[in-house]
Amino acid sequence: MVLKRTAAVTGAFSYTGSYIARALLERGWDVITLTRDPGRPHQLQARVKASSLDFSRPEQLEANLRGAHTVVNTYWVRFNYPGSSFEQAVENSQTLIAAAERAGVKRIIHISVSNPDLNSDLPYYRGKAQVEEIVKASKMSWAILQPTLIFGKKEVLIHNIAWLLRHFPIFVIASDGRYRVQPIFVEDLAAMAAKAAGTTRNEILPAAGPEIYTYAELINLLKQIIGSRAIILHTPPWLTLLMAKLVGLLLRDLTLTSEELQGLMEERLYIGEPALASTRFSDWAKEKRHDLGLFYRNELKRHHQQAKTASF
Repeated sequence: MVLKRTAAVTGAFSYTGSYIARALLERGWDVITLTRDPGRPHQLQARVKASSLDFSRPEQLEANLRGAHTVVNTYWVRFNYPGSSFEQAVENSQTLIAAAERAGVKRIIHISVSNPDLNSDLPYYRGKAQVEEIVKASKMSWAILQPTLIFGKKEVLIHNIAWLLRHFPIFVIASDGRYRVQPIFVEDLAAMAAKAAGTTRNEILPAAGPEIYTYAELINLLKQIIGSRAIILHTPPWLTLLMAKLVGLLLRDLTLTSEELQGLMEERLYIGEPALASTRFSDWAKEKRHDLGLFYRNELKRHHQQAKTASF
């Protein structure tokens, strides 16, 4: 009799984590999750046991991870929130990894980002690189996935871009827009993570799709697919950020940070070859054209709701 192995996925009721949890379940794993809101309504509640992801209680993290063979870590922050920073995210990640080691976890699958850099002046990418080093130094075998621009159902960035193209007469692109991006489908990323969970190799997996666009090409493709009449303007980066701030004030959200724009213009969402994912962004966007951008997904509101209902 072959016993099922258990995988602990951080944030299985969040976006990327939910796809990874489903991919693991489909491959016969038992799945548990550590999440800030264990009681949050979610389609996976009936199949995934939820426990608290409370970094202030490392002994509880250890207890929650005991019995798991593999941990899949999707935890990170998009930008600095009140009470939550990139520096804190690195510390929290170290706390989680140490707790997994003490709990006897054998393997860690870590979701990082494309082009992390210990020497970057961008805290997002520098912090991601720091966590990668912590993962590599752990006692567990490891696989690090480095995704580029993730797209899929209910994802934030692509859908919000499409929403802006549908609802505003003007869409601005910083500079010439010739910096490249290489989108990856969230289900492809989840399949890569689930596959890596079934091996023991220490490996870094660049996670990108088969199509490469300049950012301007990506925006114009979305505009064409959804039938937007928005005028595309190329503006200096400072003006792009000012426009984004004004839109953010209107929407009560933070739509774009200077660091995100700098990372985009530095082509940190592009890796070139090999492309380990197969889903073409253009095919997916055409198939989902009637759904793209129908709703705006407010990042600050989502974060506030999660923090308000968190167990710590």
